[in-house]
Amino acid sequence: MRESYLFTSESVSEGHPDKVCDRISDEIVDLIYREAAKTGIDPWTVRVACETLATTNRVVIAGEVRLPPSLMKKDKEGRDVINPSKFRSAARKAIRDIGYEQDGFNWRTVKVDVLLHSQSADIAQGVDSAADKQGHEGAGDQGIMFGYACRETPDLMPAPIYYSHRILQLLAAARKKGEGDAAKLGPDAKSQVTVRYENGKPACVDSIVLSTQHLDESWDSKKVRAVVEPYIREALGDLKISDDCKWYINPTGKFVIGGPDGDAGLTGRKIIVDTYGGAAPHGGGAFSGKDTTKVDRSAAYAARYLAKNVVAAGLADRCTIQIAYAIGIAQPLSIYVDLGGTGKGVTEDQVEAAIRKVIDLSPSGIRRHLDLNKPIYARTSAYGHFGRKPGRDGSFAWEKVDLVKPLKEALKAA
Repeated sequence: MRESYLFTSESVSEGHPDKVCDRISDEIVDLIYREAAKTGIDPWTVRVACETLATTNRVVIAGEVRLPPSLMKKDKEGRDVINPSKFRSAARKAIRDIGYEQDGFNWRTVKVDVLLHSQSADIAQGVDSAADKQGHEGAGDQGIMFGYACRETPDLMPAPIYYSHRILQLLAAARKKGEGDAAKLGPDAKSQVTVRYENGKPACVDSIVLSTQHLDESWDSKKVRAVVEPYIREALGDLKISDDCKWYINPTGKFVIGGPDGDAGLTGRKIIVDTYGGAAPHGGGAFSGKDTTKVDRSAAYAARYLAKNVVAAGLADRCTIQIAYAIGIAQPLSIYVDLGGTGKGVTEDQVEAAIRKVIDLSPSGIRRHLDLNKPIYARTSAYGHFGRKPGRDGSFAWEKVDLVKPLKEALKAA
């Protein structure tokens, strides 16, 4: 690793068009889990692969699902078909919570098309019964997933993405609380933070970029900066802003038309924002709209969980983990660990062996260990899936550091 360099990451707000779609897709996941629990359906049988598109006053929800009866209805011929009403309601509630009541995108008037249909039998057969007979379920698809952790922030996340998220979180909270002029900001925003590293550690902020929607058409870039700068400084906390830091606040000027009215959105187009801001590899699979038989989601959570616990255990200052799967096969094809030359008396081979002892990385094993069969996913859809506080409802369980002792014991016993 280089010792002195600049590194940049971006974040986008919950009102960004792609994030609106991620939120709706994850609201659908949560809705299906809630309805399953309410009607006594085994949550292990829930299957969701939901994609959302949003544009001017239009939302399209499509994908494959396996639903509890409460979300079905009879058509004119007496066949069971999906009842769109609760899905439409979930989408409208999400849009309202984000804050869209504009002419071009309004939670009351937006048209919501629900094009969900039953899960493919060909996919279901591979997931429901693992071909390798080593787990209750096979992986929902092939693919590679990565997890990462480092000592740059209290939550063991890379500094640039951590602070990019924090800026937008504080602005969104102020907007929703109606704090002064922040109440006139719109839901759509993007941030970008460039951090200068010295001796391999974050030393200061070299540049700050923020583009935020505003509802007052008279505002210019100077006015927007006056409104947002206090929140940016609060978000950066103890991280120094360099004396010659470059500030780019609404650099193109007016930003009134935003959200899906200004640019179409799609589920899954912000996978780097969702993870580590480019500081670590990414396998390419999106998270939102998927139940956790889909290893794109569950195994990425497990990889972060493991990497964070390796660093929290003091085994390394930085850890990257890759896990690979084949569709219909329960156990991973490979586990790869890279400590980036920061290992503390352990080798990557030893950590790989210890990982296999402390957790079952089949989809069933991950879902059971992290208790993922719950309606906990709407909260993940903005400001990153990682570096968040575990919730009492079971959300962000992959951010716990309860594997520290088991990892140490497994290494000691080797």
